[in-house]
Amino acid sequence: MNFEQYCAAIEAAFDATVEQGSDDELFMAGYLHGHFSLVVARCELDASLTITALQSAMQESLQQAFEKGELDGDDQQQVQRFWLGLQPA
Repeated sequence: MNFEQYCAAIEAAFDATVEQGSDDELFMAGYLHGHFSLVVARCELDASLTITALQSAMQESLQQAFEKGELDGDDQQQVQRFWLGLQPA
């Protein structure tokens, strides 16, 4: 799987959540989608078009947000688990 395919798979997972997700899943998908869009754009600008670079940048983005007080500890853990669940096989 290449960078573009990985991004498309994650986007499809976000779309599926919008169609079928619970309220909590919709919140987490929306929260993550914002981070994901920014991280993908940064990777493209930096020409860091690898899945590893994207995953690392996504974790860094989430960590920075959490350190600034975005979401409480329980929600942070749920968002992290949800992100891991979005990963294509």
